[in-house]
Amino acid sequence: MDQRYRTAEQLLGHNRSRLVPGGKIRPVWRDGTFWYRAEGRFLRVDPATGVKEPAFDHERLAKALGADPDALPFGAITLQDGAVFFDADGARWRCSLDTYTLTRSFAPGPADVVSPDGRHAVFRKGHDLWLRELASGAESPLTGDGTAERHYGATTDSGSHRTLLRRLGLPYYPPLVVWSPDGKRLITHRLDERGVGLMHLMESAPADGGRPVLHTYRYALPGDEVQPRAELIVFDVEAGTAMPAKAEPLLAAYMSPITLRRVWWAGDGSAAYYLEQSRDYRTLRLNSLDPATGEVRTLVEESGPTRIEPAQQIAHKPMVKVLPEGVVWYSQRDGFGHLYLHGERTVRLTGGEWNVQEILHADSSGVYFTAAGLIPQDPYRRQVCRVALDGTGFTRITADDLDHEVNAADDGSCFVDSASAVDVPPVITVRGWDGRVLVELARADISGLLATGWQPPERVRVKAADGVTDVYGVLYKPHGFDPAQRYPVIDHPYPGPQTNRVQPSFDPGFYGYDAEAVAALGFAVLALDGRGTPGRDKAFHDASYGALETGGHLDDHVAALRQLAETRPWLDLDRVGIFGRSGGGYASARALLAHPDFFKVGVAECGSHDQRLYHAMWGESYEGPFDAATYTRSANAELADRLRGKLLLVHGELDDNVTQHLTMRLVQRLIAANKDFELLIVPGAEHGFIGFEDYVTRRRWDYFVRHLLDTEPPAGYRLAPIPFNPAMLAG
Repeated sequence: MDQRYRTAEQLLGHNRSRLVPGGKIRPVWRDGTFWYRAEGRFLRVDPATGVKEPAFDHERLAKALGADPDALPFGAITLQDGAVFFDADGARWRCSLDTYTLTRSFAPGPADVVSPDGRHAVFRKGHDLWLRELASGAESPLTGDGTAERHYGATTDSGSHRTLLRRLGLPYYPPLVVWSPDGKRLITHRLDERGVGLMHLMESAPADGGRPVLHTYRYALPGDEVQPRAELIVFDVEAGTAMPAKAEPLLAAYMSPITLRRVWWAGDGSAAYYLEQSRDYRTLRLNSLDPATGEVRTLVEESGPTRIEPAQQIAHKPMVKVLPEGVVWYSQRDGFGHLYLHGERTVRLTGGEWNVQEILHADSSGVYFTAAGLIPQDPYRRQVCRVALDGTGFTRITADDLDHEVNAADDGSCFVDSASAVDVPPVITVRGWDGRVLVELARADISGLLATGWQPPERVRVKAADGVTDVYGVLYKPHGFDPAQRYPVIDHPYPGPQTNRVQPSFDPGFYGYDAEAVAALGFAVLALDGRGTPGRDKAFHDASYGALETGGHLDDHVAALRQLAETRPWLDLDRVGIFGRSGGGYASARALLAHPDFFKVGVAECGSHDQRLYHAMWGESYEGPFDAATYTRSANAELADRLRGKLLLVHGELDDNVTQHLTMRLVQRLIAANKDFELLIVPGAEHGFIGFEDYVTRRRWDYFVRHLLDTEPPAGYRLAPIPFNPAMLAG
């Protein structure tokens, strides 16, 4: 079992990338060329010429800086005017690519937002915004009247990851501002949290060893009359003027509209645009803001009976483009996600039983986008497509049956394409819009992954519990698989409704790494996107609206495993476990309570067990406007008396997102029902268990090994500490 734990540890997200060199490339574009980092080296690619070369002479730069060329002390660069710019040792450096002479200047701070022209940076000081001139380091205030309840460029208290910031020793995240393309103006907001209800967390073991510390912050709940609001303001940094938008402040119940990328500038800086959503989330407007006068006008508005979304998933960039010909607008008005051009008249650009996923580029020649549902065997795989602005000339630019993860050039000239599937390693190329490969960048090497005993997951399609709807997932075989044996099964859900659990690409994504690791311990693992999750048609997603008590339709998970076991007798349905985090923690506890005959062992980590006491944005957008009966129905505590299986509840004491009291309310009812369960409260931990993930992960593994494999876990096994990854902040 010790070796199984060591193998599982290799497959965790922070280790797995080392097993798949060439598996990912993150291009940083500038004027149609880009750089990326691979194996510690910076490479520059010019798609127009097909040249891929070192971005600079690593040995010469390292010698000038007094550093190791294979471990340069910076992770990002700017290539401009015959020089490479980077930040290291508390300074900003310019290195001439002719002489490799270094010039030192003031560096932006860790919480600065630098203008596109590199002249200025904006940062927060107290509750106000300040401007720093990078050439001289001179600082000046942009605002001076910010308060704790009306602050500039700030995210909401409830969405600011306050616990993590304290642990990292940072006063703030970078301010929420959007620079104009020429760097002369910026748009931000003044966040008004006056009257927002308070939330409290108790730190039982502070670092100074003294008395417990009470942490109080503002946190809006569903049905609360007062919600945070964001007043948009344009600052002209050269003129030193401020122009508030002449419109009602925007709802910012949890996330700022800037965080959600719903505020942006026109390419020439002549206007700013922003999306405005009603409190019931059933109306969405696109507004244009004149930065000189503050005048606001509505360009497009759409309403519907349920949530109107500007993209398939909350983390996706809104699918809206403002062109001289009109506004390219994403809508699910016909039941599928398609594009329309709103101009002198409304023109439908795309149609059919498939869904646009992302707008890559749009100009007078047409719209370039990814779409899913064009490949019959898998409605989640993305293809790159094009359509003209009159709705004619629809073309699939990629014509294979793979999934395409795409990063378009900043000037729209081409795109980086990673083509893969869950069982097909990626090939990464630069392509033109005619589909032609301009440069091949990498082919993933999975030999290290295979050496661990890993096998590609099986993409599976089964019927939902309704017996009609197709649902899709991935099934991982246990390491050392023997079809003559029977294996316990672990379901690893994330019910959304804001994102998918399963990725259609080779990389399994944030949640998938944990599933791969558990398979290494000797379990079969299922991950499924049941009804109510995004990425497909409107009705499929709306199956969760007002029905969060289904936990992402756990009945679909039960139906899926029963169907899979009919042809895979090695799946032992008498030993089924389940685990998940956040929304997955809610679903894991819900599974044992709502389906006690099927799920026998569960680990529910930082679960959002009661939507009545979780973020207003979450409940009101996915459960609907507050209704006591509906919200009560989804509370896990209401089913506490149905627990029969083995349940481990885990929560961070200082989780300022999904607060600990949501688990404790379930605990209270479990005790009242005289139920046996286990509880792990992690002192000092926040929502991602950052700094404690190694312990929490090991405890999860131990629980399943004991109760599903009926084996004692290795005594004293200790996972190596897991480096901080911002993705761990995901809900």
